[in-house]
Amino acid sequence: MSIERIQLKTDYSISRIIKGGWHLAGGHGNIDESNAIADMKAFVEAGITTFDCADIYTGVEILIGKFLKQYKSAFLSGDLPEVQIHTKYVPDYNALSTVTLKDTTKIIDRSLRRLGADTLDLVQFSWWDYNVPRYVETAHHLAHLQKAGKIKHIGLTNFDGKHVNEILESGVSVLTNQVQYSLLDQRVEKDSNTIMEKYGIKYLCYGVVAGGFLSDKYLSVPEPLPPLENRSLVKYRLMIDEFGGYELFKEALQILKSIADQYNVGIAEIATKYILQKELVGATIIGARNSEHLSKLKLLNSFNLNDSNLKQLKIIIDQSQGPNGAFYELERDKNGKHGSIMRYNLNED
Repeated sequence: MSIERIQLKTDYSISRIIKGGWHLAGGHGNIDESNAIADMKAFVEAGITTFDCADIYTGVEILIGKFLKQYKSAFLSGDLPEVQIHTKYVPDYNALSTVTLKDTTKIIDRSLRRLGADTLDLVQFSWWDYNVPRYVETAHHLAHLQKAGKIKHIGLTNFDGKHVNEILESGVSVLTNQVQYSLLDQRVEKDSNTIMEKYGIKYLCYGVVAGGFLSDKYLSVPEPLPPLENRSLVKYRLMIDEFGGYELFKEALQILKSIADQYNVGIAEIATKYILQKELVGATIIGARNSEHLSKLKLLNSFNLNDSNLKQLKIIIDQSQGPNGAFYELERDKNGKHGSIMRYNLNED
């Protein structure tokens, strides 16, 4: 069964499952390059043709570039379907007040070189601190490079509704906004849905399985205690606390499991499908490190959640305590527990 696709514009479609690249970045253990490239080919053959990476994901753009080069003839001949590469532009926190068009061009040119591309399919712009009010000006840097042919489409990453609107009103055309969106984190629904719907912008969603917490693995295990294995688990463990604590989270897992059993799938597939069925969601970004996950990802096309399932999930969501506030507001507080685990100057590093 082929992976579902969505037409974001008349000339641009993507797979509704996007292969995330963050898990291939430095700091996530040793990556075997040849295996990683073979896995990319397997994902494309399965219909997952869209890849997510970033200028700050150490080594990932280069790795994808090697994949594209190795299989260039297969893409040209049609033996492999066309792929879409989504990268990001994330100016370092320390550079926000001084970033120039020249600086932006340098980073975009670096992504082009790493990927071996003439044009970047989608560049997703991120900004650490709205108190440094140069994000609109910097978004126009990308619009300038789009007119120059270096960028096909512009997206945003982790922008709340107010600031999405500000960039749109300044004249920058935005195709997507990449956001955290899951059973545990519904902030975008109150914060951003109105503006997204008005302008026809789609969400590209990460965190849909909360770093793996929304899976069968955690159904019958004791509450994990620190230190956790990596920053991703720390991040989503904090989100469980915002949601209402571990006991409420366990109740959510039980409901997800009861629904999963109806469709002979796992909890992760139900959590992912729940987000995919949201009207404004274009795709979900799955951090599948290798092709072993493909069989489960293919199951997502085999069922749809019915009204009864959605009502069950709404009952548990209605009991949640948060997270509250504007989308990504918690993560922007450098002194808070969410912001303190971030790394803000990865290009500088």
